[in-house]
Amino acid sequence: MSAPAPPLPDADESAAPDTAAPVPAPEPASEPQNTELLQGVDTLRDEVAARSDAVGSVIDLLDAIGFTIADTRFSLLSALVVVLVVLGVFLLARLGERIGRLVLRRIKTLDPSQTLLADKLISVLVWALAILIGIDLLGIDLTALTVFSGAFGLAVGFGLQKTFGNLIAGIILLMDRSIKPGDVIAVSDMAGRESFGQIRQIGIRAISVVTRDMKEYLIPNENLMINQVENWSYSAREVRVKADVGVSYNSDLRLVEKLLMEAVQKPERVLKQPAPRVLLMGFGDSSVDFQIRFWICDPEEGVAGVRSQVLLAVWDLFQEHGIEIPFPQNDLNLRDNEQFQQLVAAISQRVQADKPPEGKA
Repeated sequence: MSAPAPPLPDADESAAPDTAAPVPAPEPASEPQNTELLQGVDTLRDEVAARSDAVGSVIDLLDAIGFTIADTRFSLLSALVVVLVVLGVFLLARLGERIGRLVLRRIKTLDPSQTLLADKLISVLVWALAILIGIDLLGIDLTALTVFSGAFGLAVGFGLQKTFGNLIAGIILLMDRSIKPGDVIAVSDMAGRESFGQIRQIGIRAISVVTRDMKEYLIPNENLMINQVENWSYSAREVRVKADVGVSYNSDLRLVEKLLMEAVQKPERVLKQPAPRVLLMGFGDSSVDFQIRFWICDPEEGVAGVRSQVLLAVWDLFQEHGIEIPFPQNDLNLRDNEQFQQLVAAISQRVQADKPPEGKA
């Protein structure tokens, strides 16, 4: 006996369509949100609003006053926070510099050049750290500045090229100690007249040189790196000074040499060692030329004053011993010839013609 056939499905069931997977509804497009350039402002606003409703309302009011550029929001609250943070960072950096200088003053093993170099390095590190702290406090989103950061950085690089060059040059000068505060160097003014001055300060951009007439020259540090510098006190502070003296040919040269040696030892600034010297330099047209050479150890006090003291002492001793200081003299010799006689006769006739006749006023 055969098995019964399976039941046929109902007509309604066979006609039912297959069940389809649900299709998610499209999400509405989100509106662009304004981003705050200073992310730290949002954090500050949330923290203060959570602690005090009154202060939070004031902060919300300040934050509501502002404008939007592209997707970046600028508000009065942002400006106020920036001012406060910049002021705080500035005061913090100044305090750090002062503490660093106080610490350096207590270190007695450093010479002035090393102390100044350490002071400059501490200043650079303190300000760099202060700027980084300010950026972190403000939460500046540097990606918001990518639009003009490239051009701005290029402009700053070209504009500050000389400034950074002078800064590095000043640090190198302090490290190799070729130029240091207190040195006496030769300088020239705009007219090309040479003088000398003492270095008072080595700054970030230039050094300050003060001459004997209290003129202050600001010389860029880079110029001292690439140009020749005449430093009177680089390896030693002793400077030799010269004074020229001329005497008559009728003078006793041995006595003159003795008097010059006696005169040069009178000023207190003249060093005993190296010993002064008196040299006979030559026989000039009107005088016998001597030169006094002596040494001083304080060139910052000038050389004209001590040279004047030596020459005054020479004058006094020459007056006491009758030594003559000659001055240039010219002798005119006229040869007697026919042309000279004619010239004398013509001058005599002219003189006679100019005289009024006798008996007339």
